[in-house]
Amino acid sequence: MFKKLNNTVIKRLVTTILLIFVLMSLMLVYIFTSFYRSSVDNIMELGVSNMNSQATMIENYINKGWDILVITADTVNYMLENDLSNEYIISFLEEETNKVQNEVDSNFTGIYGYIDGEYIDGSGWIPPEGYKPKERVWYTTALEADGNAVIVAPYLDAQTNTIMISISELLSDGESVLSLDIALNEVQSITKSMTMNDKGYGFIMDKTGLVVAHLDENEKGKIYPENDEQRIMVDNIIKGDNEHFSISLDGKQSTVFSKQIVDDWYVVIVADNTKLLMELRKQLLICILVSALVFTVIVIYAAVFARNIVRSQRKERESREKLDRVNMNIIRSLAYTIDAKDRYTSGHSQRVAEYSLEIAKRMNKSDEDQKIIYYAGLLHDVGKIRVSEAVINKPGKLSDEEFDQIRIHPVSGYHILKDIHDDERIGYGAKYHHERYDGTGYPNGLAGKNIPEIARIIGVADAYDAMASNRSYRKALSQDIVRSEIEKGKGRQFDPEIADIMLKMIDEDKEYKMCQAETLKNDILVVDDELMNIKMVERILKDITSINVVRATNKEETFEALENNDISVILLDLKMPDIDGFELFKLIREKYSMPVVLMTADRSNETVQMISELGIDDYLTKPLNPFITREMVYGIIKSKRDDL
Repeated sequence: MFKKLNNTVIKRLVTTILLIFVLMSLMLVYIFTSFYRSSVDNIMELGVSNMNSQATMIENYINKGWDILVITADTVNYMLENDLSNEYIISFLEEETNKVQNEVDSNFTGIYGYIDGEYIDGSGWIPPEGYKPKERVWYTTALEADGNAVIVAPYLDAQTNTIMISISELLSDGESVLSLDIALNEVQSITKSMTMNDKGYGFIMDKTGLVVAHLDENEKGKIYPENDEQRIMVDNIIKGDNEHFSISLDGKQSTVFSKQIVDDWYVVIVADNTKLLMELRKQLLICILVSALVFTVIVIYAAVFARNIVRSQRKERESREKLDRVNMNIIRSLAYTIDAKDRYTSGHSQRVAEYSLEIAKRMNKSDEDQKIIYYAGLLHDVGKIRVSEAVINKPGKLSDEEFDQIRIHPVSGYHILKDIHDDERIGYGAKYHHERYDGTGYPNGLAGKNIPEIARIIGVADAYDAMASNRSYRKALSQDIVRSEIEKGKGRQFDPEIADIMLKMIDEDKEYKMCQAETLKNDILVVDDELMNIKMVERILKDITSINVVRATNKEETFEALENNDISVILLDLKMPDIDGFELFKLIREKYSMPVVLMTADRSNETVQMISELGIDDYLTKPLNPFITREMVYGIIKSKRDDL
C-alpha cells in the first residue's frame, strides 16, 4: 500500500515537475523570443538615434555656414542700398573672410561674389583672364533660387581630394550674388565616427548619388550606384519610407540607416547584421543551453529575468517621462525662438497653446489629444522662422509681396514639423490654422469640416490672441470688441461650435486676464566716454520698443544714473579716461547686481580671462554688430524677466 502510495506521489510529483517544466519551457520560449525581438528593436532604435545624432551634427555644421552667408548678405545688401562703393564692400568681405577662417572654421575658405557688376573675393583670390562669374554654377544656382540662400551641388577638388560646396544667395538688387565656399573636411571627420561601434561604416551622398564623405576616403567623389546591390540601396534611401531597412551587400545581410538632411543630402550608416546582432545572439544561446541543462537554474533565471523585465520596463517608463519633459522644453524653446522675432507679441505661441488647451478640455478631448493640441498651439507659427523680422515687425500696411511672405508661413511650418513628431496633427495645426470656415482662407482654401479639427481650434485661439495682444500697428483691442469679432466670425471665419466655446471663455473672463500682459520698459545704461558710441547703441536698440537707453560718460554719471533709474542691464566700455572698465565694474558690484556687458575692442586672452574671473555676464566686441548686440540685450532681459 505504501509502495503504491509512493508510486502515486512520485507519479504526481513527476507529472507536476514535467507540467511545470513544459509550462516554464513554453514561457521561456515566449520570453526569449520577445526579448530577442525587443532587443533587436532597441538596437535598431539605437542605430536610428545614432544616425539622427550624426545627421544633426552635419546639418548644424552646414547651417553654420548658411547663417554666416545670410548675415553677411544682409550686411552687403545694406551697403548696396546705401550706395557704398565696391572698395568698401571688398574691405568688409576681406575682414569677414579673415574673421570666419580664424574665429569660426578654417574650412570656410572664402566669401566672394559678383557685386554691382564686379567679381569680389574676400580671400584675395584673383580670377584668371576670361573668368566669367555670371556663368559659374554658384551664380546661376543663386539666380534660380530667387533670393533664397541655396547650397550649390558639391564637387571634388582634384588637387586636394576634398569635397567642396558653395552656399550662395541672390542679393536685393536682383543681379549681385554672394557666396561662401566650404571644404567638407569637418563633415568627413564626423563621417569617420559613424561606425556603430566598429560594426559598420557611414557615408553621405547628395541627391545625384555623389559621395560627399565616406569612412573610406577612396570612396569620396564616386557616384552611386555602381552595381545592382548599391542600386537597390540607393533607391530605398531616396525613397525614404523607413529610417532603416535590411539589404544584402557584398554577400552579407546588412541594415542600412538613413536620414535626409539639408538640400536633399542623405546621411547613411551601413551595419553588418552578423556583427550588429552577434552579442545578442550569443547571450540568447547561452541562456537557452543553461536552461536546458539545469531546471533549477531555469526557475531561478526565470524569476530573475521577470524581475529584470519589470525593472527594465520601469526604467523605460521613467526614461520616456524624462524624454517627454525634454521634448516639452525643446518645443517651448522653439516657440520662444519664433516669438522672439516679433517684439510686440512676446508669448503669443504660449498663449495660443493655453487657449487651445482650454478649448480642447471643454470639448472633452482625451489627455493625449490635449497634449497634441497644446504642442500644436506652441508650434503653429514655427514657419515664421522663414519670414524676415522687417516684415513681421512692420508697423504699417504690408505690400502684396510682404503679405505673400506672411502667407507662406503655414506651409513652411508644416514642412518643418512633419518630420519632428510622429503625430501628423501637429503639422496640420501649423498648415491650416489660417483656413477659414467659409473657404476663403489660405493656403488651400479648405472649408467647413474639411479643415482639420486641430487647425479649427488653433484658428480661433490664434485670432483671439491676435486681437487681445499688442501689435506693431496697434494696441490690444478691448474685450467687448474682441467678443464682437468672434461672434461675427461664426460660420465665416470660425467653426461655430468652437467659436461658441471661446465666447463662453470670454464671458467667464470678467477681468480680461486672457490678454497680453503690458510690456515693461527696461532701462539700459550705456557707459562710454565717447558720446558717438552711445548714440550708435541707441540706433541699434531703437527698434526694441521695450528698451530705454540711459547715458553715462564717466563714473559719477554712472552712479547717478543707477540711483535715479531702475536699470535692467549695463553696457560698459572697457577703456575710459577717468577709470578702467574693470575697476568700475567692481565698484558697481559692491551695491548693484544687474547684468553687466563689457564693450571692448581688446580681444586678448588676458582681457577674456579677466572678464571670466570677475564674473562679468558677457561682452561685446567693438565695432558692435547690430544683430548680435540686439539679440544679446534682448536675451538678457528675457532671461531676467523669466527668473522673476
